Amino acid sequence: MSVSLESLIQQPIVDARDISVGTQLLSFLIVGGIGAGGFVVLSSLMIRLAVGTPAWFVSACCYVLMILPVYLAHRRFSFRSDAPHTHALPRYVGVQLCGIALASLFSFVCYGVFGMPPLIASLLVIGLTSGVNFIVLRLWAFAAPL
Repeated sequence: MSVSLESLIQQPIVDARDISVGTQLLSFLIVGGIGAGGFVVLSSLMIRLAVGTPAWFVSACCYVLMILPVYLAHRRFSFRSDAPHTHALPRYVGVQLCGIALASLFSFVCYGVFGMPPLIASLLVIGLTSGVNFIVLRLWAFAAPL
């Protein structure tokens, strides 16, 4: 490859293997927090604008709209993955779907089985679901294909 062509190819600033789990976790929390905030703002605005459309449906559509930008941010900033989109995106969507199921299960256990107060239960549900998502995204969804 010619030197001029090589100069156009951007090398990764940091090799993902050199990034600590703590740094990945912090980035994951920041990206997730920004994504959650964006979802709250977007869904609140859209629910106000969507006259006659059920709020739950508008909210679900807004959640779906947030999947791609949050995926891209996690891929680039949280996990610094170079896994191809054809590999990582379907896995990311699968993790999100499983996350919804897990949050439902954790909610059932916290509220229904243990009768926890809402604040404690919701914090526990968020923590458990996010923790499982982080591990699965890090080790499976954004891992380089074999």
